[in-house]
Order: sequence, then C-alpha cells, then structure tokens
Amino acid sequence: MPLQSFPEGFRALVIGASGGIGAALVEALRAEPRCASVIALGRATEPALDLADPASIERAANALAGQGPYHLIINAAGVLHGTEFMPEKRLADLNQAQLLATFQINTFGPALLLRHFSGLLDRQRGVFAMLSAKVGSIGDNRLGGWYSYRASKAALNMLIKTASIEVRRNQPNAVLLALHPGTVNSRLSQPFRGAEIGRPAADAAQDLLRVIDSLGPEASGGFHAYSGAELPW
Repeated sequence: MPLQSFPEGFRALVIGASGGIGAALVEALRAEPRCASVIALGRATEPALDLADPASIERAANALAGQGPYHLIINAAGVLHGTEFMPEKRLADLNQAQLLATFQINTFGPALLLRHFSGLLDRQRGVFAMLSAKVGSIGDNRLGGWYSYRASKAALNMLIKTASIEVRRNQPNAVLLALHPGTVNSRLSQPFRGAEIGRPAADAAQDLLRVIDSLGPEASGGFHAYSGAELPW
C-alpha cells in the first residue's frame, strides 16, 4: 500500500532497527515504491546509536543531518524485560536498578532523540513516531503491575505531547506521535505468550505505517493504536 501522504522519493529513518518491529518497518519501507532512502539505526550500525549512550544519540543526529531532511523518523526501540529482570508484579518487586534500566531505554533515550532529531524533519511533511504501549495509558490501567514499563511509557507519552507543542511553533507541519503496536510476536513479548497471541511483526509494521499515513499536523502529540483509534492518556 503506497504511503500517499509522503512525497515521491521521501526519506526515512528507523531507530531500533534490530528489533522485531524495527526490522519489519525497515523491510516495509524499503519495499515502498515512494520511499527513496531508508536508514536503519541501532547499536551495531554506522553511525551507531545506543539509547543508553546520550553522546551516541547526538553523534548520530549530527552525522545524518546532511542526508536529510527526513520525512519519516520512527523509534521502534524499547525494553520490557532483560536477562536480569522481568516486569514487576507487585510493589515488593520494585528496585532502582530495574527502574533506571527501563526508563533509560523507554524514556530518557527517546527524550534525547526528540531533542536531537526533531530538527531533521522535513518542513512540508515530517512525522516523528515513537512506539509506546497501551499499558502506558493511565486511564486504561485496570490490571496494575508492570510498574516500571507502564510508568516509562506514560512518561514517554508526556514527552511526546509536550515536545509537539514546542515543535509546532517553528515546524507547523511536523507530526509527533505515540503509537501502540499491539501484541507482536517479538523478543519483547515472547515471555508473555507473544508467540501464541501476537501477530507477525510484518503485519504490525504495515498497520503502523497505515496509521502514520492517515495522520496530519492536527494529530501531532496524539496517542494512537495500530488500528488508528485514539487512546486515552
């Protein structure tokens, strides 16, 4: 499905390109006939970008500025669990190391992406989309648990909303979005029946691109699901 809202020959950046959804987004954009360039960024790319390394974020933005402006920038990186921790089920599970590790990737790193990359957006049609999560919705929280993940995504949503207000002043056509990809069969979701209840990453990528394509500057700062539905904060 051609992305009709973007100009012929548009340029895209995908951060977190080694993850399941990130890799699927890169593949989908490379197959998009209107897309002239897709740059995949991650810890092992050149330039390297590590969300836990603020200096690498600034270096990557500076290195890529000359190839811009970019019509579409997507951050698909995120962390829910690691080799040393799983999502907390109760208050007694909370610990500072896990909170810091989760916020570093889901919140602090993306905040610096907003700082260094938002200025690289094309002034006529520029979208900066960040993968958030429905469990980051405060209004939709019915089950509790997953403290650091929920809080880090709620904070990410606030950063995107706040940045959209500032960016709009100088870049009125910019669109900053928080997107919920749904449950996808990926490393992030596999410990939580992701392989059983999740859909393929390629399907999620197509859904996300379809939503991005449908949203204009009036939607900047919004929180949307892969279906296009607006989600509560």
